[in-house]
Amino acid sequence: MREAAREALAPWDVTPSQARALGTMLRLGPLRLGDLAEHLRIAPRSATEVVDALEGRGLVERTPDPADRRATLVVPTERGRETGEAIRAARAAESESVFRELSEEDRAELARILRALAR
Repeated sequence: MREAAREALAPWDVTPSQARALGTMLRLGPLRLGDLAEHLRIAPRSATEVVDALEGRGLVERTPDPADRRATLVVPTERGRETGEAIRAARAAESESVFRELSEEDRAELARILRALAR
């Protein structure tokens, strides 16, 4: 599954961790780096590296936090939003192809197990 995910991301030249970060920002809106790291359950330094890579590709930008001028928010650019949506669609299609063989009952059971593990 990991290899399939990597292949699904190949057209956008992003890593799985970069795709997760971009998807998180699309779902939650602008975030401080520390908050992004917390949502991704990674070290703040790792979040900085991920954001640096996304920023270098023009997918996100850092902007001042209007609530605290000492802080910075990370915001997807228009290109980042388009890329994130395309990645989401590609991953959904890839997931469908992987899980197509499962019955609806098996899918429901797998979803239940994964939710239990995520706690």
